[in-house]
Amino acid sequence: MFTYIVSRTAFGSSFEEGKRIFELQEQQTTLTLQAMRSVYIPGLRFLPTNRNRMMWKLEKEIRDSIRILIVSNSKIRENSNNLLSLLMSVNGDNDKDNQGLGVEEVIDECKTFYFAGKETTANLLTWALLLLAHHQEWQSRAREEVFRVCKNNELPDTENLNDLKIVACILNETLRLYPPVVMLMRQTSNNIKLGNLDVPTNTQFNLPIAAVHHDPSIWGEDANEFNPLRFAEPRKHLASYFPFGLGPRICVGQNLAMVESKLILAMILQQFSFAISPSYVHAPILSWTLEPQYGAYIIFRRISS
Repeated sequence: MFTYIVSRTAFGSSFEEGKRIFELQEQQTTLTLQAMRSVYIPGLRFLPTNRNRMMWKLEKEIRDSIRILIVSNSKIRENSNNLLSLLMSVNGDNDKDNQGLGVEEVIDECKTFYFAGKETTANLLTWALLLLAHHQEWQSRAREEVFRVCKNNELPDTENLNDLKIVACILNETLRLYPPVVMLMRQTSNNIKLGNLDVPTNTQFNLPIAAVHHDPSIWGEDANEFNPLRFAEPRKHLASYFPFGLGPRICVGQNLAMVESKLILAMILQQFSFAISPSYVHAPILSWTLEPQYGAYIIFRRISS
C-alpha cells in the first residue's frame, strides 16, 4: 500500500518501479545495520569485502533507477506536480545563474523520501493497529466515528477527512508512545543564547523524542498509558511533542504521512474488527525506526455488511 502511494504521489512512477527501489533499500538497510553493529576498523569501508561490494552494487542500482525516473519525469514535467517535478524545478545543472539542486542532490533527496515515506508511516500504522487491537473500546469509538462520517460505508475523502477527530487523536497518541524516530541530532551553525545558556558554534544536541514523549512531568502519571484524549485539546507546551521534528527542519512529509495514515486506518476500521493474537510478544526494538521485534500478530475478522 505505502509502496504504491509513495511511488504514485511523490514520483509519478509505477508500483513495480517503486517496489524495486524499496526492495533494494531494504537490502541496503540490512547491510548498513550490520556494518554499524560491527567493530569499527578505520578504512575498512573502502576495501572490496563481500559486504562492501554488495553495498556498492545496491547503491549504484538505486541511483540508476532514480536517474531513469528523473529522465522519464522530465518529459512530462509540464503536466506533473509530484515531488520529483518540484525537486527538478529547482535543478540548477543547466542554468549557471540558478543555484538549485544538482541531479545527484535530487537523487539523494529521492532516496530519503523513498525510505522515510514508507518505513516511518508503515510503522506508525502498525503500532496504531496494535494499540487498537489491545484497546477494544477505542477501536469501537473510532469505528463508530468512521461510519458516522463516511455515510453509506463510502470511502473517506478530502471532504470529510478532517472530521475524523478520534482517528486523528489515536494516531497522535500512537506517535507519542511509539515515535518511529526516537531521537534527533542537531548542530548549531552559529553562537546562540538559550535563556542564560551560551551555546558555541558546532555544538551537537541530542533531542530524545521518546524520552520527552514519556515524561510524567509533561504528560502526567499515566504518561506510559494509551489515552488519545490527550490530543482532544490544544497542547500547552509545543516542544513536548515533536514526532516529525520542529522548526524549519520539520519533516516535509508530515502532512502526507498523516493523511495516508488516516485514510488507511479508516478503511481498515470500516471493513475489519481486530484483536491481538495470543502469539504476539510485545518487544519494541530500535532498528532504523522503532518497530515490533517479533512482528505484529493481529487477528482480523471481516465486518458483515
